[in-house]
Amino acid sequence: MPALTTTRNAVAVVFALNGFMFATLVSRLPDVRSDLALDNGALGLLLLSASAASLIALPSSGWLIQRLGAANVVRLAASLAAVGLILAAVGATVVDAVLPTAVGLFVYGLGFSGWDVAMNVEAAEVERRFARTMMPRFHAAWSLGSFAGAGLGIPLTAWDVPMVAHVLVLVVGGWLATMTMVRTFLPPTPEEHTPTRVLAAWAEPRTLAIGVMVLAFAVVEGTANDWLTLALIDGYEAPHWAGVAGFALFVAAMTAGRLFGPVALDAFGRAPVLWASSAASAAGVVMVVFGGHWLPVAVGILVWGVGASLGFPVGMSAAADDPIGAAARVSVVSTIGYGAFLAGPPLLGMLGDRVGTLEMLLVVAALMVPAALTVFAARPAPGRTQGGVAS
Repeated sequence: MPALTTTRNAVAVVFALNGFMFATLVSRLPDVRSDLALDNGALGLLLLSASAASLIALPSSGWLIQRLGAANVVRLAASLAAVGLILAAVGATVVDAVLPTAVGLFVYGLGFSGWDVAMNVEAAEVERRFARTMMPRFHAAWSLGSFAGAGLGIPLTAWDVPMVAHVLVLVVGGWLATMTMVRTFLPPTPEEHTPTRVLAAWAEPRTLAIGVMVLAFAVVEGTANDWLTLALIDGYEAPHWAGVAGFALFVAAMTAGRLFGPVALDAFGRAPVLWASSAASAAGVVMVVFGGHWLPVAVGILVWGVGASLGFPVGMSAAADDPIGAAARVSVVSTIGYGAFLAGPPLLGMLGDRVGTLEMLLVVAALMVPAALTVFAARPAPGRTQGGVAS
């Protein structure tokens, strides 16, 4: 158990580092928009490069994990993510050109996606061995990393620290830490080296339903990641630092939901908790759009964040309930979920140019309807408990 505890802690740190790098990018999106003179629609199309890379990388991640093991995939993917972020920063602020920025985001998208699937597969195996619900807390570590990245972004953007310096120092440090942490990952299990089950997983109704649920929650979470800062700046004429602070508040709410969510999940089950989560997300978005004052808007951000906190991690855990083929199913669910990030940025950006960056957030509230209709699929597979242990 001590060795397993070490692995659990290492996996949590790897989740945090992934979130840290992501939030480092998000905190500088207003700079990318202004330095490249983009409107919301053009920024959405630029973000599409990372989303397209994700949909290329995600379907193959399960196969790579089966062949190389989760630790080696994290090593490769984290390296790609770091290189891509640095290239994007240079392209946006030094070269002042869209093409190198898009290339950097594409490379980052490849790395981020492979890293995401591999660490979720490793987390699911740790969760099974501990025999209790843990996945939301791993995702809480991701949120803590995001909070740290956004928190550092507030003073660095307020002090006009160059984007390249900001990204270079933090990303290189995050990459070095990731390389150290994966040394304690579990050795590959026999299941990881069986013939790929990805095609078979695409034919499983339960896996597909989980994917739809994750997609809906991913849009609600991803919209805050991509657009909340800009929506507060454009809709309420908030200063840049205040927009970043709103995003940090959202991440803090998600972190709290993921830290305490396992208690509710173990007490009430996945489906009831996720139904409540979908209602909270929709209500929070409406409060942000129509709040009109910083206090109700802040409350709305908190409710939105708590509501969005559990959909993605519970979906990953549900996909991996059965260890046989877990990597394949996690890659399928991730591919469906990240489809939200392919369609979301450009569509929401174009809509924001027509109706306003703040008002377009209402679209994501409507997505909680399909989320609520598909949460039943996250219930443990027959013969298994939520922690993945045979009942």
